[in-house]
Amino acid sequence: MKKEIRKHRYVEGVGIVVIVLALVRCAFPGIGSPQVAPTTEQTDSTAAPTTKRYLADGQRPHRIRGVVSYDRSFPDSNHVQLPAAQRWGVSPVKNRKNAEERRDELVYMAASPYYYVDPLQRSIPYLVPRAAVLLQDIGQAFFDSLQVKGIPLHRLIVTSVLRTEEDVVKLRRVNTNATEQSCHLYGTTFDICYNRYKTIEDPEGPRRRTVRDDSLKYVLCEVLDDMRQQGRCYIKYERKQGCFHMTVR
Repeated sequence: MKKEIRKHRYVEGVGIVVIVLALVRCAFPGIGSPQVAPTTEQTDSTAAPTTKRYLADGQRPHRIRGVVSYDRSFPDSNHVQLPAAQRWGVSPVKNRKNAEERRDELVYMAASPYYYVDPLQRSIPYLVPRAAVLLQDIGQAFFDSLQVKGIPLHRLIVTSVLRTEEDVVKLRRVNTNATEQSCHLYGTTFDICYNRYKTIEDPEGPRRRTVRDDSLKYVLCEVLDDMRQQGRCYIKYERKQGCFHMTVR
């Protein structure tokens, strides 16, 4: 009963946050107002283009910087992330039934105004509290960065979270990059997609302009680079999977 109350209160709290954000959007319609998307292509070794439009309140938007190199900025492979996962995480979860029995060690993370969780096929929406706070902070920082850059608000997409040992076995059959010593086993690790985002729109308002995914990727890179430089996480840029694979520190 206590577990159900905890989950209910968590979802209820997130709902309040969503309502507050909606009220702020109504009170300040200039937030995230449209601007022309950058037209200069960014390569893996160059900085992002500079935006030249102004925010609705007359303030000049911050420049999109990106990072010098995805591979050099986010190089933390599994052997770097695994010790942190083992230090801060739970002992590996056998299967989904075992995960349900251990929810006192984990928190439900699939209800947030800052990110969207993809339908999960080989993982379940739980993290240790330390990792859940990191993910929430990344999502909020992404919102803040979009706002000061004059870019319409978008939510991040989380594609993988806690995996059971059974999940890892099944995944290794179809993904040769998956390892038996997966950091996802410990509830400390999650993947954020970098080539898809969820646009936030007012259902009754005008349709927002489309923002290029690579522009949003540059902003996300800035946020993640800051988090990594602060010593809050290890991050690996995954080319084939189209995601940032990260573990809390």
